Amino acid sequence: MPTTEWLKKEFDYGYDSGNVLGLLPNKVRRSEEKRIGGSYRRVFKQAILPFLKPDSRVMELGPGNGAWSRAILQHIPNGKLITVDYQDVTQWLDPEQFEGRLECHQVNENSFSCIEDGSIDFFWSMGVLCHNNQKHIGEILRNARPKLKPGKFACHQYANWDKLEQYGWRRGGVPAEFQQMADDEIWWPRNNQMNMVSLSVDAGWTVVRPDLKLLQRDGVIQLRNASSV
Repeated sequence: MPTTEWLKKEFDYGYDSGNVLGLLPNKVRRSEEKRIGGSYRRVFKQAILPFLKPDSRVMELGPGNGAWSRAILQHIPNGKLITVDYQDVTQWLDPEQFEGRLECHQVNENSFSCIEDGSIDFFWSMGVLCHNNQKHIGEILRNARPKLKPGKFACHQYANWDKLEQYGWRRGGVPAEFQQMADDEIWWPRNNQMNMVSLSVDAGWTVVRPDLKLLQRDGVIQLRNASSV
């Protein structure tokens, strides 16, 4: 199932996690935070906010309904958010409402050819790499790195089966029977911290922190584009 065609079909409804910055999470966000074992608000403040300046240019992969997009836009009043998704997210995120600060691209593959090389200050994704197999993750990381300016950062949530095993499959909302199934048959492909680090290094990134330890079920990796492309 973690094929490009499956990903294009699965999230056509516009995945929405609610207001990730709200002090009181709604029912959907509360349920998601229970499954991942962490606070979206805390993730934003520690994994995203330190890398945002008022004029930052941010690239977000797979924004869906735009829960994280709206939070990012609040903190870049003079910057720009560029989203890349298999879906037409303008049905949920209207660029006209943001006075030129939001640019949305619907794509069919992971080349990121729609984005200028060396133009991005920060690259973010949540709920994306966890549904991609390792081959696709490597492709995403390899093709995205040239889009960042030298020395700039990226943070991504990813599936970590080692943490999931400790946290509990049922508690984490991932079927335990996936352990006996092939990656092309499941929507939560195998990955762990060691593999994520290897994929990142192979793609040319410097791993700053392999896991920010913000989530009990998943990893959040911090990367740096340490050199020019």
